[in-house]
Formats: sequence, C-alpha cells, structure tokens
Amino acid sequence: MSELREAAFQSRAWPFEEARRILKRYEKAPPAKGHVLFETGYGPSGLPHIGTFGEVARTTMIRRAFEVLSDIPTRLVCFSDDLDGMRKVPGNVPNQDMLREHLQKPLTSVPDPFGTHESFGAHNNAMLRRFLDTFGFDYEFVSATEFYRSGQFDEVLLRSAERYDDLMKIMLKSLREERQKTYSIFLPIHPETGRVLYVPLKNVDAREGTITFDDETGREWTLPVTGGNVKLQWKPDFGARWAALGVDFEMYGKDHSSNTPIYDGICRVLGARPPEHFVYELFLDEHGQKISKSSGNGISIDEWLRYATTESLSYFMYQKPKTAKRLYFDVIPKAVDEYHQQLRAYAGQDAAVRLNNPVWHIHGGDVPQSTLIVPFAMLLNLAAVSSAENDEQLWGFIRRYAPDASPESHPDLAKAVGHALRYYEDFIRPTRRYRAATEAEREALQQLRADLAAYDGPLEDEALQSVVYAVGRERFDPLRDWFGALYEVLLGASQGPRFGGFIALYGVGETIELIDRALAGDLLAEAV
Repeated sequence: MSELREAAFQSRAWPFEEARRILKRYEKAPPAKGHVLFETGYGPSGLPHIGTFGEVARTTMIRRAFEVLSDIPTRLVCFSDDLDGMRKVPGNVPNQDMLREHLQKPLTSVPDPFGTHESFGAHNNAMLRRFLDTFGFDYEFVSATEFYRSGQFDEVLLRSAERYDDLMKIMLKSLREERQKTYSIFLPIHPETGRVLYVPLKNVDAREGTITFDDETGREWTLPVTGGNVKLQWKPDFGARWAALGVDFEMYGKDHSSNTPIYDGICRVLGARPPEHFVYELFLDEHGQKISKSSGNGISIDEWLRYATTESLSYFMYQKPKTAKRLYFDVIPKAVDEYHQQLRAYAGQDAAVRLNNPVWHIHGGDVPQSTLIVPFAMLLNLAAVSSAENDEQLWGFIRRYAPDASPESHPDLAKAVGHALRYYEDFIRPTRRYRAATEAEREALQQLRADLAAYDGPLEDEALQSVVYAVGRERFDPLRDWFGALYEVLLGASQGPRFGGFIALYGVGETIELIDRALAGDLLAEAV
C-alpha cells in the first residue's frame, strides 16, 4: 500500500470519511457494473445557482478521495430533471405570454423564450453544462427526457408497473388522506396536448406494461409506461433513478432528509441497493433565513465571483458541510484569506497532514503555490484609507512593500487587487463609520505618532507591530481595546488587519498623516 493511500485510510477529513463508507460497499467484491457511480441532480426550471456548485464541488471532493483509497474506476453523473412539467412561468425570462401557453408541458417541450435552443429545457441544460465546464468539473451529463425516451429507463419503469402496489404503499404512508385518493407514482404525458397530467389511474396492467386513465375532459386513454409516455412523480423518480443507474453516492440538502426512507424504499422495491447518502446543512442569508432560489436572498455564484475566485468559494463549501452557515457577502474576505493561509501551510506539511488540508481536496492533490503576499483583508483596508479607485493606486503601495511584485509574477495578488476594489466600492465605502477618539485613545494615538516619527527600523510587519503593541500595552487592558480603537478611529471599521503589517504596506509617513487627520477630526467630517 502506498504511503498516500495508507495516510488516506487514517485521514479524518470528511471527504475521506465519506469515501471510506462508499468503499465499504464493495469490501467483498467490486461492483458488477465495473465502476462506482456518483450522482448529482439538477432541476432545470431556473438558472444554475450556488447550491448547484456546492453539490458538484463537494461530490467531486469525495470522488477524488475515493480514487486515492481504491483503484475501482469512478463516474460522476449530473442528472437534469428536464421532463418535469413547467408549473409556473419564471419571472426572469422574456416572452412570458408565450410560455403561459405551455404550462404543464415538460421543460424540453416548451419553446425557448430566448430563441437560442430547441426548448426551454435545452436552454437551461446548456447553461448548466457551461456553468460546470467553466469550473472544470469532470462529469457526464444525463437528460431525464433522453433517459425516458431512449429506453434506458424502460426496464425499471416496467418493474415499477409490476411492483406498483408495493411502491404505492411506501408513497401513500407519506401523504395526507385527501392526496392519497388521487395519487399515483405514474404521471401520464397527454398524447395530444403534451402536458404532464396529475390524474388518478383507473388501471395499471403489469403484464402489458400500461396505465389507463381519464384526462381532464373525461376521455379514456391507455399508454405504455415505457418510451417517455409517462414520467414518475419526483420522489419515486429519485429512488427509481438510483436503481436504474446503479448510483453509489448522492448528496442532498437537509430539506430532503425526511424523504430519505422513501427514496431508499423505492430503490429497494425495484431490486437495487440504495446509495450512500450525505445530507448537508442549508445555507442561511445575512438574517439567518434559509437561502431560497425563488426569493433570491443570499448570494449568487456570479456575485461571489465578482469579489473572489472559485477556489475561495470551494474552500467555503469544504468547511463543515453538516453545519448551517451564513452565505452572504461578508464571508468572502475571510474565505479568501483562509484559503491562501492553507495554501502557504501546505508546502511545509507531510503527506498525512496534507490530506486534512482543505486545499488538497479543492485541487485534487495538485496544489498550487499562493502568490497572495498581501492578505485580502489588508487590501480592503488599504483601498479604504487611500480611497483607491483603480488597480494601479494599490499596486503603488504594494511595490513599495514588495518591490519585486507584479501582476505577472503574483497572479493571485493581481486578481485580489481587482476583487478588493470592487468589494470596497460596493460594501466598505457605503458602510464606513469613523468615530472620535476618547481622551485615553487620543493620548495613545499621539504617542504612536511620535514613535513612528522617530522610527528608523526595518519596514517589516513584526518590527512595526512591536511599536504598536508597546504603545497599547502600557495603556489598555485588555489590549484588544487598543486595536479596536485603531480600527474604528483610523479605518472606520469594527475589525481590521494586523496593524504593523498595515503600516508596512501603507507607509510610515502615510500612517502618521492618517493619525493626524483622525485627531483633527477630518476623517469623521469626511464620512458625514
């Protein structure tokens, strides 16, 4: 056994813990299908969102971990439920009157309101694939429409007809009495109107593999369950898809967790072993409310990428997936800086420790070096005190701090500079709140000014931090009150950077001038 694999079996990183559970499925014999199948699902009624990214990113992390533990080949299938009927017209698309004429039709039978694809479902599927390709995910795309109509699902659909009563027993226990009277696991697709019908069935013929029903006009129809003439209700579809594909792993949000026994039961009745599941906690907005695609609260993938890289988002997704987390703009700077801290730590770690480092899972073991030599939080404060409006203004300070740095030699820093300026403009500039110094703070700031004016040591973070620390240690208990004063009086923020590093970057002379402006009341006046 290789050193890496041996370390992976001992790793407590959650992707390895999940991968070991999957491997345990095949401790007696490898899968008959010749591979381990990971799956993620997508409802193409709207555009891909940050939850889609999270599911595929996290599943990819587990898949990579499994590939270290085992030589069994793997596949990742991204399944689009595009045979679902369009129940309402999305509010963010054109040609809404046209779309209303096609309500209840499968998304792949609804004309594309954008006029670029053969259907609305095809348009959204293309967006999903472009979305996944942009982030470099290794996956296979499967359309539910193609899966049903091509015959790939026929065997399981016929088995569903044969075992209809057992499947209905599972479903009926989960439904209210009124819903039980009309419910069926099969939804016919009307041969003439093309609409997905929610109607009670008059008969299910297991031998012929057909269903009989009356449509809304009272006309009787008999349709085969195969060939895309019907689709399964979404909960039975979940478990039946597992059975048809031989899915070994799928993750989903906590809002699905109560349905797990249903999904598993459907899969078992259809003769297959349910996959391993991973239930993750939901994301919350700034007010602690669950993020919803329809309400648009929280933060979108495009919004995150306006202020930071995909790797920082992957880092955020890696952290404690079974703990509810706020997903709002103020988490971005912390995610960026912690991601780069982990990159820098990785170089000095041994194999076992590296496997517990989030960046191993983000990059699949091919971990780059960080070229972010100035923390993102520091860039934000630098943009604030200098009122920077373009990249070159920030690079002027950076080159004095690190003369050899350039956008070409430090691409991570170049990206962060652009991101920091946008973040500052959108979030920090409108919310800066300076306050006047108390008498004790004023005396301390005057002393810091004097000490900086007399300073002739190296322009290094630690040396300058010692100057700041010495002033505060004599006057403040606890010492954090001193740093809080520096942030609130000089930076107009409740939190801030390691102040010695800030002085080294911003400049000793510039910091002296900043103190003078604060003590004169200029910063407070400018903010009013």
